Amino acid sequence: MSAPPVRRQTSMSARPVDGGPEFPPQPLTGWREILIHLSLLAARISTAHSPWIHGALRMSTNLHASPPDMTLVAEQVKRLARGLGFDLVGIAPAARSPRESYIRQWISSGRAGQMTYLADRIEERIDPAAFLPGARTIICVAMNYFAPLAAPDARQAAGKVARYALGADYHELIKPKLYAIADWLREAVPGTRTKCGVDTAPILEREHAARGGIGWVGKNTCLINERIGSWLLLGSVLTTADLAVDEPSTDRCGTCTRCIDACPTAAIVEPYQLDASKCISYLTIEHSGDIAEPLRGKMQHWLFGCDICQDVCPWNGRAPGTEIPELKPRLPAGTLNVDEVLAWSKDDFDRTFRHTAVKRIRLPVLQRNARIVKEQRPRISTTDREQE
Repeated sequence: MSAPPVRRQTSMSARPVDGGPEFPPQPLTGWREILIHLSLLAARISTAHSPWIHGALRMSTNLHASPPDMTLVAEQVKRLARGLGFDLVGIAPAARSPRESYIRQWISSGRAGQMTYLADRIEERIDPAAFLPGARTIICVAMNYFAPLAAPDARQAAGKVARYALGADYHELIKPKLYAIADWLREAVPGTRTKCGVDTAPILEREHAARGGIGWVGKNTCLINERIGSWLLLGSVLTTADLAVDEPSTDRCGTCTRCIDACPTAAIVEPYQLDASKCISYLTIEHSGDIAEPLRGKMQHWLFGCDICQDVCPWNGRAPGTEIPELKPRLPAGTLNVDEVLAWSKDDFDRTFRHTAVKRIRLPVLQRNARIVKEQRPRISTTDREQE
């Protein structure tokens, strides 16, 4: 099935905006603007972004013409997305994945580990039109979650938590914003249908985001943007609207192999190919049951997730800090005392990780990881001293 013909923008939509809208914003008039305003309020937007939001609400009269100007609609969608707090936004064609054979082989070869659910809706993942009949384009958004961390207390047996899980649960943060974009689009283009996703829908978010110009998929399989790096939370709005799409990003990894060389478990088996069953992030979150050697002995100090391949990426060397208050780390050093974790009750776990991504796993899994960290601490300390 060939991709439908698409309109293409002449400029890169993922670039940062140089200036905000003029002030004061025009008052809301008409039922369309009121509905849009209500959807934005439902998104629980930080007041820090209110100037951008008001600018997004200033609708052009051409937007409501029949038929609507789809290039103008695309630009308004991007303005709205930025006003909602997304750092990057691009629009990609809702085309069938050119990597279909690789994806099917990746799953059948066992590289997905215990994530058997990935095969359940494989046709929908490969073909957006199977997920949303009539789909034409995908609005791809990304939010920077990077924040510098304090040095951990050397006196504690500290286990590390991946940066994306240190703030508020990104699902709870991003979903309402995607719904606001979808609501706006359905009002702007009557008859439009939409489906939203924040890594739980059968949408190949990184692949589509790369086609939408947000960044490229790096050798560690993370999406990388030249300005922000790979510290990105992704979301998407699949739509039947035939929006103008952006130019795809260009791979800029070059000859660098730092991520491949740094992975303790050799999970990046080749450039751009990840064996998830070996990945520390998978092992600490998705894998149930015991973790056998030799992987167990290579997990180092990670309690939840892993950032090693991102920490060593040169594109992350100058990553700006997030401006979203909800994404600021609740654990300043990004660590937990594993002795305390091992003593926790379920109530302790629920209270500590309420409204965070860590609640995805159960306490017994976190305590399993804590025991592994505690086992490895002497080995890690010895290795560090030898390297010094």
